[in-house]
Amino acid sequence: MGPRNALLPFESAHFSTGARIALRVCMLIEAEFNAITHQILSAAIEVHRILGPGLLESTYTPCLLYELHARNLRYVTQRAIPLIYKSVDLDEAYRVDLIVEDVVVVEVKSVAATLPVHHAQTLTYMRLTNCPAGLVINFNVSRLMA
Repeated sequence: MGPRNALLPFESAHFSTGARIALRVCMLIEAEFNAITHQILSAAIEVHRILGPGLLESTYTPCLLYELHARNLRYVTQRAIPLIYKSVDLDEAYRVDLIVEDVVVVEVKSVAATLPVHHAQTLTYMRLTNCPAGLVINFNVSRLMA
């Protein structure tokens, strides 16, 4: 690596101060969870490499859990998220597929294509669980890539 005071590409005169700050903040946020998300994605890729596409979510999930355990990652499955509307606790509760290391919400899918609603659902789960990171992993693709 170069010297510590070397300019990063976005620190040149071509970027406004706001853009430099935004990029630097984004890089810091991403860096905090890179190790965990990398391990989760590696586990998912291993499952997909062995099973391939076309199966149900209920088939991929236990295999993913096996791979997460093999990587010594802590996780909880199907955590109930209570639904509260204007201080009224509703009988309904949502269930998050997977929360890894108390910081990453993982939604497991096996669909023809992920839709904006899948990403919105994950963002909502992140907000409700106070998890700062989230992944939507769709196993129904020809090649699963990080």
